[in-house]
Amino acid sequence: MASHRRPKQPSRTRVTVLTATAAAAVALSSQAAQADPQPSKKDVKAQVDKLYEEAEVATEKYNGAKEKQDSLEKQVDALQDKVARGQGELNKLRNGLGSMATAQYRSGGVDPSLQLILSSDPDDYLDKASTLNQVTSKQAGSLKKIADTQRTLKQQREEAALKLKDLADTRKALGTKKRDIQDKLSKAQTLLNTLTAKERAELAKAEEERANRSNADRSKLEDGKDSGQGGEQGGNQDGGADAGNNVPTSGRAGAALAAAQTKIGSPYVWGATGPGSFDCSGLTSWAYAQADVKLDRTSEAQANNGTRIGRSALKPGDLVLFYGDLHHIGLYAGNNQVLHAPKPGANVRYESMDNMPFQFGVRI
Repeated sequence: MASHRRPKQPSRTRVTVLTATAAAAVALSSQAAQADPQPSKKDVKAQVDKLYEEAEVATEKYNGAKEKQDSLEKQVDALQDKVARGQGELNKLRNGLGSMATAQYRSGGVDPSLQLILSSDPDDYLDKASTLNQVTSKQAGSLKKIADTQRTLKQQREEAALKLKDLADTRKALGTKKRDIQDKLSKAQTLLNTLTAKERAELAKAEEERANRSNADRSKLEDGKDSGQGGEQGGNQDGGADAGNNVPTSGRAGAALAAAQTKIGSPYVWGATGPGSFDCSGLTSWAYAQADVKLDRTSEAQANNGTRIGRSALKPGDLVLFYGDLHHIGLYAGNNQVLHAPKPGANVRYESMDNMPFQFGVRI
């Protein structure tokens, strides 16, 4: 028979505990939400800009390691080629002495001097043979050549082994730097993805407007020059004399700047040296290559490719370096403008020199 007993009601104490627990959970959730707010558009931009800057620092280190790797590969190939040729020469010399020994054997036995010659230590043979007066002038010459070739081969093999180790270490460092760059760019993209489509569009528009302001200033300058009124407008806006003078310091500097101007709108891609995309030092090295001038690969190295000059002395085509560690470089374009490959997600463009911490210029 079914029981009709009433279910036991929860006690007042139990209800109080449950209510308090639920309230605490709500409070903790509220505190957690307050402690971890969604980053604002301004915060995201600041963090993304920082990651992009760190990625550019890593890119220049990557470029340096890549240049070292390419150089080491050429050195290793050259050494290995020398070793191969030297081994071939050594084999030929030994074969010649072997033929002499064979001829003597057929005629009645191998001369003791040749037995010594064919030993593994030619230098030891020369010492012994000279005291025994058992070596002819021709044999001595052949043996000395073998000994010299063996010593050279040993040195070249040791040098090649060291270069190969250095190459292996460089390749390992290259892989680490590549992962570092990709990690920072991935983090930047993750941050951008926390914004709404509208917020991302607003950031892109603000970036475009900043670039357009620089381009508008440039166009205004060029219009003034065309109308014969550019003498004063072309002055350097940083407080110095007319640093640009709108006249390159040399024909090559002018040619480099002109080449870079043809790449306005090309995308920034880390590690790229053109002709379709560039990183900052990739653009400057490519531009000067069009003027038959070879620059080093990285911004830090390019800082030593010419004479360092102050801001007031800048002329169009000079290199301009930014940030304390010199991880960013561009071409001075006159009118307080730099033409450069700015950062991931941006294209080659003019920009105000005041947007970055300028360090010094370099005249090639």
